[in-house]
Amino acid sequence: MKYAFLIFIFFLTACKEDDNEIICTTEFVYGLNITVKNADTNMIITEGITVIATDGNFEEQLMNMVGSDSFVGAGERAGNYVIEITSSNYQTYISEVIVIDEDVCHVIPKVLEVLLQPN
Repeated sequence: MKYAFLIFIFFLTACKEDDNEIICTTEFVYGLNITVKNADTNMIITEGITVIATDGNFEEQLMNMVGSDSFVGAGERAGNYVIEITSSNYQTYISEVIVIDEDVCHVIPKVLEVLLQPN
């Protein structure tokens, strides 16, 4: 038992990393992840929905990946976004400014849920 403890201490000190070293993952992180729901039924809606994120002169239509219930965008792009959600079946939604921050590796995602009022 005494030897096991000494071996543990050896590995603990031998594997110490430099405190200034930051290791980032290679994953691609979307800053915006938005779920859109019908305000009356609380059901998720993706068909016939357009989600646009605007940050100054930058504009992006968010994507709805096949099999996903949400719209994603602002990939690895920090900024101050206004979200506009439109559909012929629902009232247009325009958000307040949504701030997407970043750390040394990636953006820090915002997960939002928006309720749309049917026409």
